[in-house]
Amino acid sequence: MAELSRRKMLISGGALGALGAMGMASPAGARPLTPWTWAPTGSVAGSGAGADPRWVWDEEADPLVASLIDRGAVPEVNRLLWDWTRNDQPLPAGLPEDLRSFMERARELPSWADHGKLGTAAEFNKARGLYLNLLNGVGGGMLSTAIPKEARAVYYSKGGADMEDRVAKTSILGFAVGSLNAYRPDGSCIVEAVKTRLVHAAVRHLLQQSPHWGGDIPISQEDMLVTWHTLPTFAMRKMREWKVPITAAESEAYLHVWQVTAHLLGIKDEYVPATWDAANAQSDQILPRNMGPTPEGVILTDILLGQLAEQTSPGSISRPLCNALARYLVGDQVADWDGIRREPLWDPLIATAWPKLVKFREGLIPLPLVPEVAWVIDEAARKYILFFLTKGKETKIEIPTTNRPG
Repeated sequence: MAELSRRKMLISGGALGALGAMGMASPAGARPLTPWTWAPTGSVAGSGAGADPRWVWDEEADPLVASLIDRGAVPEVNRLLWDWTRNDQPLPAGLPEDLRSFMERARELPSWADHGKLGTAAEFNKARGLYLNLLNGVGGGMLSTAIPKEARAVYYSKGGADMEDRVAKTSILGFAVGSLNAYRPDGSCIVEAVKTRLVHAAVRHLLQQSPHWGGDIPISQEDMLVTWHTLPTFAMRKMREWKVPITAAESEAYLHVWQVTAHLLGIKDEYVPATWDAANAQSDQILPRNMGPTPEGVILTDILLGQLAEQTSPGSISRPLCNALARYLVGDQVADWDGIRREPLWDPLIATAWPKLVKFREGLIPLPLVPEVAWVIDEAARKYILFFLTKGKETKIEIPTTNRPG
């Protein structure tokens, strides 16, 4: 823990003062200064109690999984669920009856799910895969480490001890959402979402027993919404910023696949935004009150960028390139919170080259106008995506029974 203590000293002072000036939550998890005002009329449910999601968890999954852990049933459950991989696959025989009953309900698509939109979303994910995987993988990853509660929950839970495995398991759900058969019978998005919901319930139960966890119960409805906004909302905003041509049908479909995924993860329908305007409004309210620096976030960022550098361009340029790419995706404020070094050479190169590469891909400018360095960046992104696609096939999402060792 010596490195963690050193990081705490590095980020104390000025950065935390800036947080206070912006009205953001402190890394210690203090109650937010801004009230919850987002109205449930903007949700897919169209109505709701309007309760602050910071104080709402998963009343169905939480007591069930806590019971499974306390009675020692999880190892056998993980063994039985190992080969449960397809949306249309029956649940394996031998599961505890209370778990089986819950999972049968949890795997049902909401009544408002639209298979036509889900099909359009699958085609959109295929056509825009490079952008989406880069934004959700690198961008979403860097944003997550700048969310104090999420960074601390990851660091002190079992997955924090092996970040390569942790990232691979996180990628499983992300790539399942983006696959062509995500919600088709032969897809796996339902399976991975339900398994992730069970993992979240386990982490809520376990982290409260950790001597390193002193905050509220982790992974509240708000925490899940914050993570959700670092994925589809962030990705759509960045693609709009890059002027990627997106039709109204594609935009609506991309939102819809993530709406369905939110429901399956256990986010209440009254909190799931019905439109992009509602999503942007909700994001603007809850991200600022949940983001900032932590020693754990800085360490996790360093690990993640180190993994990315190993898979991209060889030699001494790899880590500086990855630092600059991450900074370009999430901006200076988040990059500084994450402790990402500024790269005098690569920062301006990426800021100039990437927009031209996007324009070329979209047929808006000819090849001669694309700088040579753009293809180095393009290849780095492809190698990163390929690496985690491969890793995702080698591992499975499992319910934990312990926190981070030590």
